[in-house]
Amino acid sequence: MEVVEISTSGDRIQDVALSQIGGRDFFTKDIEDALLDGRIDLAVHSFKDLATANPPGLTIGAVLERADPRDALVAPAGTDLGSLPPGSVVGTSSLRRKAFLAAARPDVGTRELRGNVPTRLRRFQDGDYDALLLATAGLERLGLADRIAQRLDPGVMTPAPAQGAVAVQIRESDPETRQWVAALDHSPTALATRAERVLLSVLEGGCQVPVGALARMEGRQLHLRARVAELDGSVSLFVETRGPAEDPDALGREAAEALLARGAAEILDRIREATAG
Repeated sequence: MEVVEISTSGDRIQDVALSQIGGRDFFTKDIEDALLDGRIDLAVHSFKDLATANPPGLTIGAVLERADPRDALVAPAGTDLGSLPPGSVVGTSSLRRKAFLAAARPDVGTRELRGNVPTRLRRFQDGDYDALLLATAGLERLGLADRIAQRLDPGVMTPAPAQGAVAVQIRESDPETRQWVAALDHSPTALATRAERVLLSVLEGGCQVPVGALARMEGRQLHLRARVAELDGSVSLFVETRGPAEDPDALGREAAEALLARGAAEILDRIREATAG
């Protein structure tokens, strides 16, 4: 087996905010192109970076068991979100994190932060930021869990849909690879992330809109919590619903429609207009 490393536009373009980069596939398109033209046989993605619809010819072959889906605060030891001094500068490239942080702590600010995780941590150490918001799963996978000052409550910082999960993408025309990767699939994670991604699809959101969603298995049911917020945190819409685990699509649509009925479309339209580059 050969591992092929592919640099994506999201990796290469470091001087532009993620919300200003055209399209929703800046961390995946180059990899998907390699899969489609046969240079690779399968692709491993952070599931939250994948568009909600696969390009024609590609499909998800497996969803691995989810790691901790929560966001993490990187800050001086002993600091949590509530004890950050007013006026602190928090580094993040995520509109979702910016909006939810503004709702929780309107007295702190954010500044754009790009680069891989070690680069981001180095900038924090150098004093460019007072704190960072990163994914817990990414820090743990890199052996950097000791840098986490606080794992944030999903009720305060609702994770991105499918955050913490890894998806294996394959060609639809490759049954041999499909059969091989199927053994990696973790059904509870696949069902939960399916509900979250259907919700995102109905809202017509990409990974750069302030939509949070987290589904969990509870017996034979899925419990889904979802949130949409204005960029300045002034308005947050929440829904919480449950449904049969065997029908995650219906649960995701139900939650999305509840958010739309409360004004989510208007919020997301305003944000798209404000961030259009």
